[in-house]
Amino acid sequence: MTVGIVGAGQLGRMLALAGYPLGQDFLFLDRTDDTPGAKVAPSLRGEFTDRRLLRELARRSEVITFDWENVSVESLAALGRRTRIAPPLAALAASQDRLSEKRLFDRLGIPTTRYAAVDSRASLLRAVKRIGLPGVLKTRRMGYDGKGQSVLRRLDDLDAALATMGGQPAIYEEFVPFDFEVSIIGARSTRGEVAIYPLNGNVHRDGILRVTRSPHGTAALQRRAAGHLRRMLGHFDYAGILNIEFFVRRGRLVANETAPRVHNSGHWTIEGAETSQFENHLRAILGLPLGSTAARGHAAMVNLIGTMPGREALLAIPGLHLHDYAKAPRPGRKLGHCTLVAANPAARERRLRRLLRLVDRGA
Repeated sequence: MTVGIVGAGQLGRMLALAGYPLGQDFLFLDRTDDTPGAKVAPSLRGEFTDRRLLRELARRSEVITFDWENVSVESLAALGRRTRIAPPLAALAASQDRLSEKRLFDRLGIPTTRYAAVDSRASLLRAVKRIGLPGVLKTRRMGYDGKGQSVLRRLDDLDAALATMGGQPAIYEEFVPFDFEVSIIGARSTRGEVAIYPLNGNVHRDGILRVTRSPHGTAALQRRAAGHLRRMLGHFDYAGILNIEFFVRRGRLVANETAPRVHNSGHWTIEGAETSQFENHLRAILGLPLGSTAARGHAAMVNLIGTMPGREALLAIPGLHLHDYAKAPRPGRKLGHCTLVAANPAARERRLRRLLRLVDRGA
């Protein structure tokens, strides 16, 4: 059985690596042959909107999925109902527009930031007056890893922030002075079975995820986040992995964004959970029973960004697992990640501090 994947980045690569033990084959579609996924499975080369290539991908695949959320909904929808696509395109469309995403949170009763649509200087000024400062102006579409957003702290910042939007439709959001950030990841299968992973505690730098710890937070926080996620999974009649990121402010969850795909904050599950998010995504979209999401200990994941530390120094850390995406170094680019799993939080933190020292100095 072949799974077609639109996008052959590191997420697609890890999906394929998780699927081979299940007896699955994979076929990618991406713009170039020089991708992490193309090193582990065949890949069609062309634009994500190329309908001829998408039809070929559909013809050769049992099901089509995707490894990032900025693929063309319109092009995938044009394949017709005879092509099975998971997660559902409605979830993909909602995640591609920050305004639609916020309205979805409102509809489902998931608490989120105050926000307003912005399409001109006048509408931004009205939004600032209603919501207040500081705030964040973001492009509605094509934003990830901190791209396409500006923080406004005073009225004098409006024009510069608008200029960075380049005339694109935008959204103005209340700035949330959060205590920490978390994400919740879960799977829902084509049979309606649901499995939720332990809550992730996330630390970002320059808009890019740097460190994830899991399990994280209290049982009450886990319960509330899982409830929000279950509501969204049911709303879309979902199949696959879904993620919601939250700010936590004085014990209250404030939804920031959702991603209808395997997620960076779930990479720890490869070694740290009984079933990885990648395997459960495949189980879910193929209609197989979901695997246990129980943690095997206390895990940490560190993204390797821009430059790769020395392999020998990394692997000298007890219990460390290295994932090299085989990508050329470039500032701000995710080149790989490391995971650590320990019996208790104290042991995890000792190893994590050693790892971060290596990463910070590029050893």
